[in-house]
Amino acid sequence: MTRAFVFPGQGAQTIGMGKALAEAYPAAQAVFDEVDDALGEKLSHLIWEGDIADLTLTQNAQPALMATSLAALRALEAEGVSVTDAAFVAGHSLGEYSALAAAGALSVADTARLLRKRGQAMQSAVPVGEGAMAAILGLDLEGVRAVAEEAAQGDVCQAANDNDPTQVVVSGAKAAVERAAEIAKEKGAKRAILLPVSAPFHCALMQPAADVMAEALAAVEIKAPAVPLVANVRAEAVSDPDLIRQLLVEQVTGSVRWRESVQYMAAQGVTETWEIGAGKALSGMVRKINRDIVGKAVGTPDDVQKAIGAES
Repeated sequence: MTRAFVFPGQGAQTIGMGKALAEAYPAAQAVFDEVDDALGEKLSHLIWEGDIADLTLTQNAQPALMATSLAALRALEAEGVSVTDAAFVAGHSLGEYSALAAAGALSVADTARLLRKRGQAMQSAVPVGEGAMAAILGLDLEGVRAVAEEAAQGDVCQAANDNDPTQVVVSGAKAAVERAAEIAKEKGAKRAILLPVSAPFHCALMQPAADVMAEALAAVEIKAPAVPLVANVRAEAVSDPDLIRQLLVEQVTGSVRWRESVQYMAAQGVTETWEIGAGKALSGMVRKINRDIVGKAVGTPDDVQKAIGAES
């Protein structure tokens, strides 16, 4: 089995995520402590006992999901599984940062601070209520691009996440995204669902956030990852630290090419993905992209035991 470790993005957060890992594995608890120290606040308290509305705020959800992913990885490491047992790492949007921290390209503390800043910058790039995102189900990427172009009418409207063959997300100005949802249905989409997000991610409206991240990323050390990263905006493997830095900036306004990233990994011989952290959304997408790839979710102590049990 050739495997890739994949890391979830926003939307996977739940109250209590990672708590059982932290209780079962000191190394997992240490990740949450390190993130709390880096941010100068008890993010772990919010993750485990807080209010889901507060956790879902972009500036909290991003470092929280990364912390949960890294805690799951530390639990696997405690059981003898290393990141270098994977051929690739990849992550969905913010998950790309988790992937880089997992592969040792970024320190956990730097990653937590970068994601806090990224969340704040993405939130403040567009006033609340002026942007939107919608998932278009049942049209392919080309179909959705045509819809977005027709819906724009001078506003920003782009295909933001190419998630799987049945789901492409559009992002942009609220009125344009609402138009896109209607046009998509006229063009045969099964459904068009406005997403409960606080900002229009991965479109040109995020340029102010990209500028903030260019400055923030310039100030941190990025090492070559222990295994190659399949980058969102390239859908191919990269290992050069300077290129990784550049692509993390491009990623703020660029499309998340998840479907193509999974196809790329399959073409390189990947037969199994381990989704490290909260939820199972990526495993579901992987199944729709390539039925030959086995997807496993590793987010609890039970999941860790199952994953290593399959190893032996």
